[in-house]
Amino acid sequence: MFPIRDTVRSRSFPIVNYGLIALNVLVFLFAASLGTRGSERLLENFGVVPAALSLARPWTYITLLTSMFLHGGWFHLISNMWTLFIFGDNVEDRMGPGRYLIFYLTAGLAAGLTHVFFSSGSTIPTIGASGAIAGVLGAYFVLFPNSRVTTLIPLFILPWFVDIPALFFIGFWFLTQLAQGLTQLGAVGDFGGIAWWAHIGGFVVGLLMVRVFVQRPKVQREWYPDEHWPW
Repeated sequence: MFPIRDTVRSRSFPIVNYGLIALNVLVFLFAASLGTRGSERLLENFGVVPAALSLARPWTYITLLTSMFLHGGWFHLISNMWTLFIFGDNVEDRMGPGRYLIFYLTAGLAAGLTHVFFSSGSTIPTIGASGAIAGVLGAYFVLFPNSRVTTLIPLFILPWFVDIPALFFIGFWFLTQLAQGLTQLGAVGDFGGIAWWAHIGGFVVGLLMVRVFVQRPKVQREWYPDEHWPW
C-alpha cells in the first residue's frame, strides 16, 4: 500500500515540516556530490553504529541525531519524505512549529536508542528519518483517528485507489513493523537493512508523547471534522 494523501487539511503553513524535508533533500544531494566512496564514508561516520557507541566517548552519541538526516538512496529518501509530507503537516498544525520540531527530534532520538538496545553488537551503520517519522505517525494515529488515507494498491497491472481509515492504515503498518522486529529477535548475526525496532520505538514514543506536545483545545479556533481530542 502506498499513501497518496489524507483527508485532513492543515490550516497553517507547515514551515518546520517543509524545512525538515528540504534539509533531508539537501543533505542527500550533498552526500551524492561526494561520489560513491565519499558518500559511503559520510554514512559510516555519521550513521548510528550500535557497537561504536560508548558512555566513555559521549560524542559518539551525536550520530543518533546526524543519522536522522542521511539516506542510502533515492527510494529511501522519497518514501520517507513523502510520508512526512502527508502526515507531518497536520501534526505540526496541532502542536505548533516549535513543539513539533522538538517532538520530531525527540521521537527520532528515541527510535535510534531503541535500535541500539536491540542491536547493541551491530557494526553496520543505520541511517534514515523513518524512526522520527514513525513518531509522527504515532501522533497522527491519536489525533486523527477518523481521518482517511487515499491509498494506491497495485492490482495486477492496474492501479487501485481506495480510501482507507487512518487507524487501519497506520495500525497495519505498525503491526508489520512489530512482526518483523519480533522475528529478528531470535535471529543470530549482524543484520543490516531496515531498522524495524527503530520504527517500533519511534511510533510508541510518538503515541506516548503526543499529549505533552499538542496544544490544548482552547488554543484552537475550530476543530476539523476528522479531529479527535482524547482528553
